[in-house]
Amino acid sequence: MDSVTQFVLGAGLGAAFLGKKYGLRKAALTGGLIGTLPDLDVFWDYGGPLENFVQHRSATHSVLLQTLATPFIAEGLWRVFKKIEGTRIRAYLAVWTILITHSLLDATTIYGTQLLWPLTKDPYGIGSMFIIDPLYTLPLLIVTLWALIRPKWTTAYRNTLAGALCFSTAYLGWSVYAQNLMQVKAAHLFKLRGINAEKVLVIPLPFSTFAWKAIAIQSDTYTNLYMPLVNSGSEPVFYQHDRWPSNLTCAQLTNFPAHNILQSFTKGFYSLTQSGDGRLMQADLRMGMTPNYVFRFELKNGKTSVEGAKSIAERATSNRALEGDFQWLGKMIAGDVTTRPAENSHLLNKQQIVAARNSPKCAKSG
Repeated sequence: MDSVTQFVLGAGLGAAFLGKKYGLRKAALTGGLIGTLPDLDVFWDYGGPLENFVQHRSATHSVLLQTLATPFIAEGLWRVFKKIEGTRIRAYLAVWTILITHSLLDATTIYGTQLLWPLTKDPYGIGSMFIIDPLYTLPLLIVTLWALIRPKWTTAYRNTLAGALCFSTAYLGWSVYAQNLMQVKAAHLFKLRGINAEKVLVIPLPFSTFAWKAIAIQSDTYTNLYMPLVNSGSEPVFYQHDRWPSNLTCAQLTNFPAHNILQSFTKGFYSLTQSGDGRLMQADLRMGMTPNYVFRFELKNGKTSVEGAKSIAERATSNRALEGDFQWLGKMIAGDVTTRPAENSHLLNKQQIVAARNSPKCAKSG
């Protein structure tokens, strides 16, 4: 999740564990700072843009390492603060809970979090939450600002804090339930349209759990389907895109070591495009919107790259939103299915037959 959300979650938990004994302002600020610690790995250089992309949310997000680090952080915290009797255990519980919930919250997004590093480097990502969701963050932000502005522990604050933590936690549970509903709906709609997908991913559209995106992988193509949680009765709209350049062979891909890394990290939800000058681009279809995905990389040819090059891929710049996207998104959340302007040229009309394709032997689908 975004840094503001992680800060206010840590602040709320810090206030809950330590606010009554140490004062709300001190407890909230301390909790917020501890809640930010795992994301400091963004300042660590793992060797290049691609390496930084796949290694983010690894060691510092491991619940195993966080558990091992808790005594050191908590003991220092307890000694720096007043050693009030009966607060030592509270300090340990506060630090452990704040660190663990940071990683667990990140795991609700689709990016992937290596919760059990170093035992396994597999990233876990439910994908039921968008990285920024105001409905989750706002209650925690309110109690954090309250703690900073009026730092006196009161019954009213205790009740509001409990309500905010319960609401945000329940919202996470709701997101999983809504995702399951949309998965069933997407499978049904793809089947009705004759799209025999090799795999389907359902994730929320930006800023909400009331509009969802389904991606169906079909080897050389992928199909986007956008679904409001509450439909006004509009018919579904499908968009089909090329996923694999027609002139790219499996043998050629062996010269691009970054491809296999991205194929594994994205769990097969990627696309490859080739520019006129021969540059090969690979995008993570799970994050961002077609065609300007957040994480797009120019793959470097291992046979022709200059010796000593820093990375096997370079990140490409992209626009996060295209013209008409915000208006279209607002209508989707309200339940009105309309054509997305940025994908209008890829609209799959009712008369088009979706041909079934088999995966090639080089496993383009991942």
